[in-house]
Amino acid sequence: MNKGAGLTIGVIAVAVAAGSGYWLGGRGGASHGDAVPVASAPAEPAKKEKKLLFYRNPMGLPDTSPVPKKDPMGMDYIAVYEGEQDEEPASANQIKISTEKVQKLGVRTEVAQLRVLDKVVRAAGRIEPDERRIYAISPKFEGYVERLHVNVTGQPVGKGQPLFEVYSPELVSAQREYSIAAQGVESLKDAGGQARDGMKQLADSSLLRLKNWDISEEQVKALAKSGEARRTLTFRSPVAGIVTEKKALQGMRFMPGEALYQVADLSAVWVVADVFEQDIGQVKTGAKAKVKINAYPDKVFEGTITYVYPTLKAETRTVPVRVELPNPGQLLKPAMFAQVELPVGAKGEVVTVPTSAVIDSGTRRIVLVQAKEGRFEPREVKLGQRSDNYVEVLDGVKDGEPVVVAANFLIDAESNLKAAVGGFGHASHGSKPKPEAGAPVDEHAAHQAAKPAAAVGHQAEGTVEAFDAKAGTISIAHGPVASLKWPGMTMEFTLANAAMLSGIKPGAAISFEFVERKPGEWVITVIKPAAGNAVAANPHAGH
Repeated sequence: MNKGAGLTIGVIAVAVAAGSGYWLGGRGGASHGDAVPVASAPAEPAKKEKKLLFYRNPMGLPDTSPVPKKDPMGMDYIAVYEGEQDEEPASANQIKISTEKVQKLGVRTEVAQLRVLDKVVRAAGRIEPDERRIYAISPKFEGYVERLHVNVTGQPVGKGQPLFEVYSPELVSAQREYSIAAQGVESLKDAGGQARDGMKQLADSSLLRLKNWDISEEQVKALAKSGEARRTLTFRSPVAGIVTEKKALQGMRFMPGEALYQVADLSAVWVVADVFEQDIGQVKTGAKAKVKINAYPDKVFEGTITYVYPTLKAETRTVPVRVELPNPGQLLKPAMFAQVELPVGAKGEVVTVPTSAVIDSGTRRIVLVQAKEGRFEPREVKLGQRSDNYVEVLDGVKDGEPVVVAANFLIDAESNLKAAVGGFGHASHGSKPKPEAGAPVDEHAAHQAAKPAAAVGHQAEGTVEAFDAKAGTISIAHGPVASLKWPGMTMEFTLANAAMLSGIKPGAAISFEFVERKPGEWVITVIKPAAGNAVAANPHAGH
């Protein structure tokens, strides 16, 4: 290259550099004509990648892994990066659900409160006549029915209304005897005292005989006045009511004590309600009760509880309760069905939760208490009295604690409720559910994740008897398990992962950890050689 060409190139380079400096100065916002030195633009720093801490169980179990893996259901473990882990890890007996999922499930909470439970016991009943208002008309002598004044069942009668007339030879004889004795007393009123007294005694005994046969006072006076015996005697109704039975027929013969009519006073009736055994202890006499009849849906009848029967019906496990109530207009008919509401006396303010908050498994009653946003703690509760919408909590929940009242069963489905409930304590072999614990975390993630697995899993040592890789089961002769109070025995376990059998042979001495996935199903989550055993364990074995 000659000198001319080199000089030309140098001039062009200086010009380009000067132009670039001017452009950069203008972009830099120089003012008042100040010179801006030429500088190269700083390089944009590279985006810092988040540091991977560990992989957590997708079902919220206290189980982590340093490498990607799947749970027994085939779900991938979720990666957790630095800054994403909880400031406060969930405890072993808590359920953790994301805020987004809580909103999708429609979870709703309500605060446990002190309130008075106004409970009403409902029972089915039936209308019955008041037994004290039922009368039977039974002649006390032998005779014949001469005439019927009331000849149909169900006919209303008034008090003193004639029912029927009877003829009886004994009655006619007794009337004549009394008539003669009465006339003798009248004729001997001026005679000596002994004869007159004897005749008076005869008259009194004849009168008493007629009265004992239920002859009315009016008929006795008419007989004494006229002195003539009547052939027939009229029987009248002793009460106003309804003829419920009529056995008398025109011309029939009857014997002493035979009931010819039955009259019931229905101005007041009974309602006999069948109260279930668990509610009978709360029903007290003297309390007011409400009665509803299907025939009169717009009416409510009020009565009083007068008696609780001392017997229980074994077939229905119910106790009869008697309610007395007036029957104006005789709207209530015997044998009608009734719905009875029996009030129960309250015992003051008690801690209550809505009835929908209780998950009843039959052996346990669980309430989900919201510890914080997205954290729910299942608690076993002891329940007391119930009302229509609330139930008394004797133990397990305090006043002011928020409890889940909606979607609690969905929380159970979305989470591992058994694992959280397992924090209540261990049970005997094959009885109550145990938590589904996971494998222990590695040292790198130990300071980031909670480690409750040891609290919910069970450890043991034993010898491998046999295993079935296809079925994923292993038979182990293990020693005593202190956490379950098991003695040493040989039993079959299910493996959380079939890969855990890698390197395991029959006869090998092992130590292992297991949980109860469901009642009676024991799952090994960790398996490794016992101390001093040469068999190598699978380093990636896990839940």
